[in-house]
Amino acid sequence: MDELVTMTYSEAVREALAIAMERDERVFIMGEDVGTYGGAFGVTGDLIHRLGEDRVRDTTISELGIVGLGVGAAMTGMRPIVEIQFSDFTAQAMDQIANQAAKIHFMLGGAVNVPLVIRAPGGSGTGAAAQHSQSLEAWFAHIPGLKVVMPATADDAKGLLLSAIDDPNPVIVIEHKLLYKTSGEVRPGDTRVPIGVAEVRRTGGDLTIVATGVEVSRSLEAAEILAAEGIEATVVDPRTLKPLDTETIIAEVIKTGRVLLVQEAVKTLGFMSEVAAVLSETEAFVHLRAPIKRLAGLDIPIPYAPQLERAAVPQVDDIVAAARTLVQEW
Repeated sequence: MDELVTMTYSEAVREALAIAMERDERVFIMGEDVGTYGGAFGVTGDLIHRLGEDRVRDTTISELGIVGLGVGAAMTGMRPIVEIQFSDFTAQAMDQIANQAAKIHFMLGGAVNVPLVIRAPGGSGTGAAAQHSQSLEAWFAHIPGLKVVMPATADDAKGLLLSAIDDPNPVIVIEHKLLYKTSGEVRPGDTRVPIGVAEVRRTGGDLTIVATGVEVSRSLEAAEILAAEGIEATVVDPRTLKPLDTETIIAEVIKTGRVLLVQEAVKTLGFMSEVAAVLSETEAFVHLRAPIKRLAGLDIPIPYAPQLERAAVPQVDDIVAAARTLVQEW
């Protein structure tokens, strides 16, 4: 078996892009500053020098136009990857995302596929304020016809992106900005992570924590603190929000009887509300020893001030406190 390679999250994304484009001439990437500049977060890097301007295309500043071009290219047999500089800017392109990319396959009776990948850096923590720091995954997951993935590790960033590029359907890949510089072990070569399969990152018998995006690593850190207090937590990373691996989540909640659902996005109508509903409608409900607990961002636009920005979304200490209360009071 080939040895694992340590690389950053952004390097893993770039490697997936290079592998996909080198093996399939139909794959290309386009977006604002993805070429010579190397991407707003440096993810595309030197790909334009390695693969050329035809495969790594700088575009005008128009998210509606960029995604529209991607939809059209996908319908004609290409496999475009659109990079949106900040996930917030998908608001400018939602007509193409929700009314075109997601629906054309169904409206044309399955005669046409839209193998479009949209990469969208999301989340807070960079001091980018309210219009550049949102977590919009529930927005996308609500739209029939879209698949949504949120890789939390470098290996998943690479493997899920490769699977998304292969998929005949439009896939939204939400990459948390704080994760780009984190490092992890990545499987070498053309190795995929299947869409729709959750990962149990840690096992423990006292409660189950289900977390997404940057909250996965925060939950794992919180679990180590809790373990020192004698509280053992299971941590489940859905990895794919849609389609959601409900079987794994249900099975892990049944084992512990307590569940803490952690997301960075605001609580109201957030993705974890869907997870809570799934648990309440299935056999997991009768195994619960405590009410389902959600821990989420405050229902406010993300502030600019660093201390307020941190206070607006769950941090490690918040997860520890919520888990401790859930176990000790129930």
